[in-house]
Amino acid sequence: MCDVCGCGESEHLHRHGDHVHSHLHAPGEPHSHGDEGSGLRSVRVEADVMAKNDRIAAHNRGWFEGRSIVAVNLVSSPGAGKTTLLERTLRDLAAECPWAVIEGDQQTDNDARRIAACDVPVLQINTGAVCHLDAQMVLDACRRLNPPAGTVMLIENVGNLICPALFDLGESAKVVVASVAEGDDKPEKYPYMFQAASLIILNKSDLLPYVPFDADRFERIAHQVNPDAPVLRVSATRGDNLDAWYDWLRERRALSAVAAAP
Repeated sequence: MCDVCGCGESEHLHRHGDHVHSHLHAPGEPHSHGDEGSGLRSVRVEADVMAKNDRIAAHNRGWFEGRSIVAVNLVSSPGAGKTTLLERTLRDLAAECPWAVIEGDQQTDNDARRIAACDVPVLQINTGAVCHLDAQMVLDACRRLNPPAGTVMLIENVGNLICPALFDLGESAKVVVASVAEGDDKPEKYPYMFQAASLIILNKSDLLPYVPFDADRFERIAHQVNPDAPVLRVSATRGDNLDAWYDWLRERRALSAVAAAP
């Protein structure tokens, strides 16, 4: 088990075709064996894993910035509506700029097929027992997709509000997607993820009359955890307030273009 995030991931990842597979240690199996210093070795391995990821993430960030690519890392619990939000976004804004999508899931290419139906380049990464994407996976995916300058790269991370907070992908921004079908205390229960967010989207607002969810309480807690992140109430299925989300994306694109200007 990886002590960095507890997800079962070792530092060894193997990639075949469009998919990423991991070779895992059994739960509770240490990374080092054979002497009483194994605990210290484990700490060193954890530090090495994170340092390696951060180095690759820095490379990714420079690669994105050099090409004026806006890379948005979307994170959420399973079922919050990330894929539906992406489908609606891609269909509504298809003509505005080039788009590309990286789909992270433990199994299946269901979401990638939904995105491909929007006529957008998409690459599926299957992580198996691993509960997050990492910077190397994103680097490999970008090499395969080879997006043109000015692309908006949407990265749909594995559904999880814990581990993806620890792994920088080199993204331009992290966006948390929550839904009113979840608890309104999510920002309090998962503060590290919400603290890392540049934007918080509260999805499925069309269900508010039918579920016991206090949207004002959610926003209040979110702003306590992260005062700088706007909270947008949207409905990806009905289209409520999606213009605010689209304007946020346009603003990120404009900032990227200014930063790349000579």
